[in-house]
Amino acid sequence: MSADVPSPHTTAALDTTATGASRAGGPGRLGVHTVSRIGYGAMQLPRLREDRGTAVALLRRAVELGVDHVDTAQFYGDGLVNDLIREALRPEDGVLVVSKVGADPDSGGPHPLRAAQRPEQLRASVEDNLRSLGVDQVPVVNLRRMDTGPGLRAEGDQVVDLDDQLAVMTAMRDEGKIGAIGLSSVTPDTLRQALPAGIVCVQNAYSLVARDDEEMLALCAAEGIAWVPYFPLGSAFPGFPKATDEPAVRAAAESLGCTPAQVGLAWLLRHAPNVLLIPGTAGLEHLEANIASGGITLDDATLAALDAVPSRPVDVPLG
Repeated sequence: MSADVPSPHTTAALDTTATGASRAGGPGRLGVHTVSRIGYGAMQLPRLREDRGTAVALLRRAVELGVDHVDTAQFYGDGLVNDLIREALRPEDGVLVVSKVGADPDSGGPHPLRAAQRPEQLRASVEDNLRSLGVDQVPVVNLRRMDTGPGLRAEGDQVVDLDDQLAVMTAMRDEGKIGAIGLSSVTPDTLRQALPAGIVCVQNAYSLVARDDEEMLALCAAEGIAWVPYFPLGSAFPGFPKATDEPAVRAAAESLGCTPAQVGLAWLLRHAPNVLLIPGTAGLEHLEANIASGGITLDDATLAALDAVPSRPVDVPLG
């Protein structure tokens, strides 16, 4: 058999996680790693701050359902989320934990986060992630820039040249503290500038009803870079469109016997092969529904109706 053609044994291994569960949404690529195309974004776990057992059980259930890609950050709950992940996940689960740097908690400020873009702050944040996760290396670390999208914009001494940031990120990769580098909240020009550093994923706000980043998605596909959209269904931010409010989405959900949220996630998986999803929730029912969206088939007519939905402008005040 040609070395270019996976054997049946290899294909079976790609379809299942280290625990033997079928990969949620099927297998996808994130750098050198094969992961479930439906992962879990842990940003909402601080809602369970007073119910640690439920938070740990939610993470364990995600693993049982075939999730082996978890997205986190030290600034989620000021270390709480990383601590929960450390308690809930075991090495034998084979879960790829992806974190991010570029912001710090700011509980006393006007916003929950403040920019932390300087090279020494990026290094300190990686060290904080290593300690709170209890690992020697974070497999993938996203550099959260503030070039685009909702939320913070860097000001003053937080306006840092990308090359200076990538220099410290690649140094930490060379030191073995991080395995690979991703980007978040960036423009296509920023990504092109960063390509020589070896970028494995990009996280930008993107959904069926907010598709301004189609150029970026195509660039990522051409470069073999995973596209990991945050706010994959929209957001509770005022002025941010929601996929679940779109009539075509609701009609598709009624026809298919599923929820509008599941249609929005299924469309993303169908839209491009390099899409990896990290929907977040603090509820078990929503977790199970999100993962079940990987089994929804969109026929050609439904897909055409969803593709025809216009992209809505995002009118969210900047932090």
